[in-house]
Amino acid sequence: MHREWATYLRVLLALHITCGVVAFVCAPVALSTAKGGRTHRRWGKIYFWAMAGVAVTALVLSFALPIFFLAMVAIFSFYSAFAGYRILSLKTMYTGARPKPVDWAAAVVTFLSSFLLFLMGFLKPELMGVGVVQIAGHMVSIVSVVFGLIGMRMGQGSIAGFLKRPTEKMFWWFDHMQGMMGSYIAALTAFSAVNLTRWFGPAWWVWLWPTIVGVPAIAIWTTYYKKKFSAKPKGETRNLSAQEI
Repeated sequence: MHREWATYLRVLLALHITCGVVAFVCAPVALSTAKGGRTHRRWGKIYFWAMAGVAVTALVLSFALPIFFLAMVAIFSFYSAFAGYRILSLKTMYTGARPKPVDWAAAVVTFLSSFLLFLMGFLKPELMGVGVVQIAGHMVSIVSVVFGLIGMRMGQGSIAGFLKRPTEKMFWWFDHMQGMMGSYIAALTAFSAVNLTRWFGPAWWVWLWPTIVGVPAIAIWTTYYKKKFSAKPKGETRNLSAQEI
């Protein structure tokens, strides 16, 4: 806790940490319980709102301090949880339903803020302040570049899905789990950065190792369940898609 900070900033930081701890604890419970069950839904909702609290407090702190890197990362990190949560209300896009204005707005804001994060990694790496390395004689914030690319990919993926009707009936299942697992990678990244930076400084791997490990894990998980669903009898797949998460 920074003693020189104003009281409201210290309160916000305490709330930020509390929400982060709650999310960090709730996610494994939701992931390890039966999908669609009461326990999964209860802990999943707590996790989502805890991540919302993390994002709101991070945004306020980022503008008050100011730390622009924190603001842009907070947007794309929360969007992963937001998109994963909202897709449960958009299951009927498979049959022609359309996303709401809030879905469009969130996707566009995420894409634009992530594009800015990407550019700042090249143009103002010292302002980003993390994972700065020298490439071809130029200083680059590799963390900003990678996070910007991830955020743009998420925003672009959502927009593409809104424009074109999904062809896979279980699309929402994969979008939901990928979004929630992606947001947990973001939470793990924050935990790693806060704790490991004390010993290793703002090194790029302190920020990126959860992504390096987590993204392939999500890809393997997605491939496994796509094969599993495709092997199920049609009746069994219909029952699964009717579950509420």
